[in-house]
Amino acid sequence: MTSPGARVGRDADEFDVEEALALVKDPRRPADPGRDRGDAAARTPAPDTVPAPHTARSDEDGQHRATPWPAARTAAERAARSLPRRTPASVPLDTALGLVTAAPLDALTDLPSFDTSAMDGWAVAGPGPWEVREEGVLAGHAKPGSLTDGEAVRIATGARVPRDATAVLRSEHGHIDDKGRLHAALPGAPGSGRPGATPTVVHGQDIRPRGQECRSGDQLLPAGVLVTPAVLGLAAAAGYDTLAVIPRARVEVLVLGDELLTQGLPQEGLIRDALGPMLPPWLRALGADVVAVRRLRDDAKALHKAVTGSGADLIVTTGGTAAGPLDHVHPTLSRIGARLLVDGVEVRPGHPMLLARTRENQHLVGLPGNPLAAVSGLLTLAEPLLRILAGRAAPEPYTLPVREGVHGHPYDTRLIPVALHGDQAVPLRYNGPAMLRGIAAADALAVVPPGGARPGQELELLDLPWAVSGIGG
Repeated sequence: MTSPGARVGRDADEFDVEEALALVKDPRRPADPGRDRGDAAARTPAPDTVPAPHTARSDEDGQHRATPWPAARTAAERAARSLPRRTPASVPLDTALGLVTAAPLDALTDLPSFDTSAMDGWAVAGPGPWEVREEGVLAGHAKPGSLTDGEAVRIATGARVPRDATAVLRSEHGHIDDKGRLHAALPGAPGSGRPGATPTVVHGQDIRPRGQECRSGDQLLPAGVLVTPAVLGLAAAAGYDTLAVIPRARVEVLVLGDELLTQGLPQEGLIRDALGPMLPPWLRALGADVVAVRRLRDDAKALHKAVTGSGADLIVTTGGTAAGPLDHVHPTLSRIGARLLVDGVEVRPGHPMLLARTRENQHLVGLPGNPLAAVSGLLTLAEPLLRILAGRAAPEPYTLPVREGVHGHPYDTRLIPVALHGDQAVPLRYNGPAMLRGIAAADALAVVPPGGARPGQELELLDLPWAVSGIGG
């Protein structure tokens, strides 16, 4: 039997250098006897423990203590809730998709607002047979004249039912004799009517009465509802031209790095920028309005100018969150007096991620530069913050068993891409911090606890935005 911590189903070349180093005790962490002896209770802080916010300066011993993964997500939610409530905006229906309603959707009129025909056929008055009027009643036309007993008139689906009509007789259930009189006929073969027997025409049949769906003033939907295509349809049917919604948070993306190319093949130590094309649509799917994507060289002055000059609600940076000679995010945050809310997270990939409050109404999420590590940071810190700002409800947590065992980090959570097949989650290969091949084929990320998971073990899943709401939803 394979132990949970074993490297299950993985070739040696699938491991990233970062993962290999992570299996060695992290020298930045304070000594923890429980970690060395494998005591899970000693090495894993309580999920609801959130470190107190601190400035961007290091602690006295020059060390930062990483935040447990669940606590980091809670800290991001708390940061968003600490901001003043966003002012609702009134937007046209065609721009409201994906936003959240800021006020209840009340019916402005009865629906339907008049008695309408539910079928093509004849509007009839009283018992048959009926004399048929020459003119018909079409949808969208003026109010038809009233009927008297023994009269019928051709009517289209959705047309206004004449006054004093008692029912609508479907086309397939009626027959006109050689004298031009309409008879109700029992249906025979599919698509045909059989004259002869006279069925009972029930009063009100195939008529949609006024107010059947709602009466004017009824609450159709409460505030806080995600605007879907169906919500747009309901709002339009109820007479709305605009909706009161919570506006999207404005996000600016700063892609950092001297080594990044924006086109062509990687060459001579340069690599293609994967995050510039990937992050904006992902952020939009999370409910943000991406106002700018800026590419900056590894230059402290340029980063300082970009951060201090941004008017966005959230700044997202890529790379530069570690402590190397070209990692300028921490020094920049320290220079502007930012307050670090999360400085490192006990998660792989992506542990150098951070969350800071740069101004009273502005935050910065620092993502690692490796693509899959950046995705991890996006879902750990940016998603909870943007969800609260957008007024969206938290998704219901759910679990599925993994088909295969998954190796784990000794003391950190792991996020790995999985495909959902039936009632199982299938771990995908190519899940190193610098790889996107696995996430590109994934439906979700599985949350792997420290030590790994055995085959069949239930793991929490984080759905990818497009897997549940469609790209751009």
